[in-house]
Amino acid sequence: MLCISLFLCGIFFAKLINIRKQLQEMAMALSDIVSGNGNRKILAASNELTAELSYKLNEIVYNYEEQIYQFRSADEANRQLMTSLSHDVRTPLTTLIGYLDAIHRGVASPEDQENYIETARLKAHDLKNYIDVLFDWFKLNSSEFTLSPVQIELAELTRNILKNWVPIFEEKQIHFEIEIPEKPFLTNVDPDCYERIINNLVQNVISHSQASVIKIQMEKEDTDIAVRIKDNGIGIDAADLQHIFERLYKCDKGRSDKGSGLGLSIVRQLVEKMNGMIDAESEPNHYTIFIVRFPIEIKST
Repeated sequence: MLCISLFLCGIFFAKLINIRKQLQEMAMALSDIVSGNGNRKILAASNELTAELSYKLNEIVYNYEEQIYQFRSADEANRQLMTSLSHDVRTPLTTLIGYLDAIHRGVASPEDQENYIETARLKAHDLKNYIDVLFDWFKLNSSEFTLSPVQIELAELTRNILKNWVPIFEEKQIHFEIEIPEKPFLTNVDPDCYERIINNLVQNVISHSQASVIKIQMEKEDTDIAVRIKDNGIGIDAADLQHIFERLYKCDKGRSDKGSGLGLSIVRQLVEKMNGMIDAESEPNHYTIFIVRFPIEIKST
């Protein structure tokens, strides 16, 4: 009996020593992590008593590192945004002040004054549009942003949005084709956010595509409502196409340098927040098409 007791005590003390060793190793690993080594992991075999604790600590460290990464990414994006802001706001503002100062000092001839005033007016609108996009961006990425989705008939809502663009299409001499079925298409969206999505996509065509034709279609695709906005403009290179929904990304190759690089990123976020999807296809010098999809909803009784 005594031998058995001694044997069991020996096993107990051996396990106790092993647990103490494991805890010391965990403490060393945690100290290493605290010092900044986020890649350090606490190792433990699945049959060890400290295994579950080790796995939980590794999960906490992983989540912490992920938050740090996201914070650093957001901080870098904000720095890029401020750099872009300082350039994109200063340029039209400097031009605006220059033309107004010329008029104020009387250095512009009566013939030139009218042109100066018109140029200043256009620059002021560019500046306002840029600030509106920035406001949307900061609001969308703040805790104050809220959605109010309701079941709505999307075809009628889209027609009402697009009718305001008709005079602009005519002024810009852009031929437009609008194909929206008369039958109702029900889905859940925030009407104001949906209007911003359509307006941003149409404005993107006018500002950047150099298109002479825009075609807007709505149709049913399986369980989705698909809205297509297609133009015959200069298109987007494949290398740019995969990045166009990223914040601050601006395409090159002759596309207008106007804009904040936030518009399409705002569109994507709004679409996804309403359980939709957005995609783009393009062939340079032929066409670009944006496709927005929302799930069809069954009419509530």
